[in-house]
Amino acid sequence: MKKVLFLCTGNSARSILAEAYLNHAARGRFTAYSAGSRPAGKVNPLAIEVLNARGIRPRQTRSKSWDEFAGGPTMDLIITVCDSAAAEACPVWPGRPATEHWSIADPAAVQGSDTVKRQAFEAAFDDLKRRIDRLLGA
Repeated sequence: MKKVLFLCTGNSARSILAEAYLNHAARGRFTAYSAGSRPAGKVNPLAIEVLNARGIRPRQTRSKSWDEFAGGPTMDLIITVCDSAAAEACPVWPGRPATEHWSIADPAAVQGSDTVKRQAFEAAFDDLKRRIDRLLGA
């Protein structure tokens, strides 16, 4: 089973969506985790709402620091999902995992009505889903 760590700055939206979807779609082939360089301390409720609307029940969802993963478990792949985190100096990861960067627009930064914000989260989820499905070979 391969281990994937999704990184973002706040670990409240994009990386949470990616972690939950990969764990849902991987059917035991992958285990996904997420973390942030400067965690927000809470998961954005719209991220949970979008996941629930798609029948995805994230497990143990919380905003956490990437420092929790610097000592292990050993990851096979680390994917940054925001440009800010990609530009930061990351910890040295055990096992020298492969790395990728996926530039996903930040839905939590969108201003406007609840409908506009929800649409931004849905668009981010759809973008992540397409990329994860390619990773899975689906």
